[in-house]
Amino acid sequence: MARSAEVAVILAGCGHADGAETREAVFALLALDQHGARFQCLAPNAAQAEVVDHATGQAAGGGRNILEESSRIARVGQCLDLAQADPGRYDALILPGGSGVAKNLCTFAKDGARAQVLPDVAAFVRAFFEAGKPVGAICIAPALVALVLHGMGRGATLTLGDGTGTAEAMAQLGITHRPVSGSREIVIDEPLKLVTTPAYMFGAARLSDVWVGIERCVTEVLARIKPLP
Repeated sequence: MARSAEVAVILAGCGHADGAETREAVFALLALDQHGARFQCLAPNAAQAEVVDHATGQAAGGGRNILEESSRIARVGQCLDLAQADPGRYDALILPGGSGVAKNLCTFAKDGARAQVLPDVAAFVRAFFEAGKPVGAICIAPALVALVLHGMGRGATLTLGDGTGTAEAMAQLGITHRPVSGSREIVIDEPLKLVTTPAYMFGAARLSDVWVGIERCVTEVLARIKPLP
């Protein structure tokens, strides 16, 4: 009997305004579990770029750690330090969205096409493309993927929703942005085995639509894993 797929899931904290979008993260984990895949949550052991009071949407004082905050989603002790993770042991990669992706994992939120990606994050994501393993990116996470691929000298086709505020940056990175009509949609770059879905890039999206898009994304990622021993 073939073993279960092993999937890495990179989280960017906890909370859509300054970390991982919790609904997107949980939906991704649920979809993986429903398909019988094993997953491992990973996060950088580093300080968040900022902290937001999610009751008011305003900046809050104090600092928070990305790994510690991501562990709120993964559960105590079940989120590993990304710097100590070996991408070679995983069959696929999933990147939920949330503002933390564009603030904590890279600087896309403030720098756009000139953004930098945390070195550990860039190296981990790059390893999957170099190995020809499938990658799923949700919400704003395709922007991080675009930055990594640009650094590799590679183009891609992906979606960030309707492209509002992001299409120009994608063009500067040599990335083809494909607009979609809603959160149920996915875009597949077959040569790269890259699957993207917009989720809460449509801010008023229904929860059920976000779930459909993420479940479709995860399904297509798992379908592109090479036959397991």
